[in-house]
Amino acid sequence: MGDTTRPPDPGGLPVLGNVHEIASDALGFYEQRSAEHGGVVRYDVFGTESYLVTDPEAIGQILVEEHDRFVKGEMPRERLGGLLGDGLFLAEGEAWREQRTAIRSAFFRERVAAYGDAMVDRARETANSWEDGAVVDVHAASTEYAFAVLAESLLGSDIERERETVRAASAAITDRFDTRRLTSFLPEWLPTPANRRYRRRLDALRETIRGLVAERRAADPPADPGAADDLLGTLVAAAEMGALDDGELVDNAVTFLFAGHETSALGLTYALYCLADTPEFQARVHAEVAALGSDPTPADLRECPALTAAVDEALRLYPPVHSFFREPTEPVSLGGYRVPADVVLTLSPWTVHRDGRWWDDPETYRPERWLRETDAGETVHGDDRPGPAVGERPEHAFFPFGGGPRHCIGMRFARQELRLAVATLLRRVRLEPVTTELSLQASVNTRPEGPVRVRALTRDEPLDPDEPSDTS
Repeated sequence: MGDTTRPPDPGGLPVLGNVHEIASDALGFYEQRSAEHGGVVRYDVFGTESYLVTDPEAIGQILVEEHDRFVKGEMPRERLGGLLGDGLFLAEGEAWREQRTAIRSAFFRERVAAYGDAMVDRARETANSWEDGAVVDVHAASTEYAFAVLAESLLGSDIERERETVRAASAAITDRFDTRRLTSFLPEWLPTPANRRYRRRLDALRETIRGLVAERRAADPPADPGAADDLLGTLVAAAEMGALDDGELVDNAVTFLFAGHETSALGLTYALYCLADTPEFQARVHAEVAALGSDPTPADLRECPALTAAVDEALRLYPPVHSFFREPTEPVSLGGYRVPADVVLTLSPWTVHRDGRWWDDPETYRPERWLRETDAGETVHGDDRPGPAVGERPEHAFFPFGGGPRHCIGMRFARQELRLAVATLLRRVRLEPVTTELSLQASVNTRPEGPVRVRALTRDEPLDPDEPSDTS
């Protein structure tokens, strides 16, 4: 290996390392260290050597070009193993390949498109539940919406009756991994109040999933995962044919239940918040979707570049997943530095997405940056040319869903869900800001600390008379 220089060491306290700085403001810590020390910089958590990676070229090397030299590693397993077990997110090697092969049919393009009706129907119900002029907490509403979509599309409507179990588990998970608490860095087995509550509620969630699986098995599920109607059916069929054991089945169901509705809810929250605060572009999106004549289908989304830009810009500015983790299985060269094997690499979408080297005015919501005019004068979204947006920037300057072979398997589902929800809502309501500044916490995901409030004003123009205007 030619590179022998170690990345810059940002210092820290004895024993604690940089834990106190991360607990104070994890996202700000990442931004500051990247700005001061560059795209690859060391930090320390209770003696665990870690590296913050914000160089898009190095991120592409880790996720794509040399992905087989990196694994999720021990740190994510130690922190998230109790939550996600041996499911797809943490599995490695052949176990990961077998699970992804068994599950992927649930996320084929045609299957995801078939979920569009549920996404639109649930968004209609959400809009119809808002009285004209009501102040709405869009984080709470988005969480309810995403859960309902997940229940109908992926895990079956039976999960609806367990909504309180899921909500309690989600709250305990958020509390357990809130980086503002020093206790979030301690092992799960320590009997802190947050850990006890977390284990108790997670046990209840797993028991719920096992009960749903037993019901599916009693109902004579299909033998072929590709013939199942939803993700839970796919998982049960995969287990019946031996591609998953029962533990992996439950672990994957928990993974998709938590990750599937949590990240989508956050993406929708931030998209609606940003559009409420940007009335000119909100009007542009509304005009675009109103011109469709009815609520959009997945096929219609190709004709909605402004809608797509609005969602992508929200994912840039407020990526629901603020960090991805990898460990090199051997010494590697990253960004001109020598990085040893078995150290924690933190790949930070939050920091890269807000880096002025790649984005003009990076802390401002500017969806126009994703749009361009063709030679024929047509406005299109920038993702029909190489790169993540209009202009010259590295590919991995935007990676809200990760990248490479281990990118989020639900990426197509989530992007469709966000665009259909925003379009359906904005056909019915105009949003005005009430919450004027977001306060965020870095837990497992990038979450708002409190309610995210907007005012929902019913639009005067009539909808297509053939559409249901009220499903209550």
